[in-house]
Amino acid sequence: MPISSLKLSGTRLSAGGRRRAEKRAGEVIDAAAAVFAARGFHGASTQDVADRLGMRQASLYYYFSSKEAMLEQICLRSVGDFIGRALAIADGPGGAAEKLAAIIRNHLVPGEERPAFVRCFLRERRFLPPESRRRIGRVAKRYERILQDVIEAGIAAGELRRDLDPRLATLAILGMCNAAVDWYGKEPDASVARISAAFAGLALDGLVARKEG
Repeated sequence: MPISSLKLSGTRLSAGGRRRAEKRAGEVIDAAAAVFAARGFHGASTQDVADRLGMRQASLYYYFSSKEAMLEQICLRSVGDFIGRALAIADGPGGAAEKLAAIIRNHLVPGEERPAFVRCFLRERRFLPPESRRRIGRVAKRYERILQDVIEAGIAAGELRRDLDPRLATLAILGMCNAAVDWYGKEPDASVARISAAFAGLALDGLVARKEG
């Protein structure tokens, strides 16, 4: 987590002190994500976060100015996972169908690795203050744009159907993948690999151009 995103960004610290502060701030965010995902943003308090860490409530404000600031960082880290993975795929080798299948898989991976962060991003970010929501929204739009660019490139190359609406196709894929967070872990034998393969099959069956004859 960049030190500039924390309340202590203006604090004079040694290099070692900064590293320790960043590590502790990361622990605060991990705890806040778990608490907010379990209780909801409004149902949780900073005291709940402090209790999970075994620290004083007042100590949290050394790192973050408010509960809302914690939630914003949770959301940024969540969507950052998606963007980093998607960019690597989009800029890598392979055709549109292969890239879309990989993006679908990598969209689902954070739901297994960091489910609390994903749940907070999907369910709780609406409770952020307007300016924070706009910042998160701009980052989320960037992720959508990466996926849409892959679809548009596939249409231009003749790999995907030319009658597709790229924007609607993008939203359909994201909606399908985001819904999995509500039931992942409850369906028997529904691993990320199995879900991503099924989702990719469903999506690509409707997207890939069919050769005449």
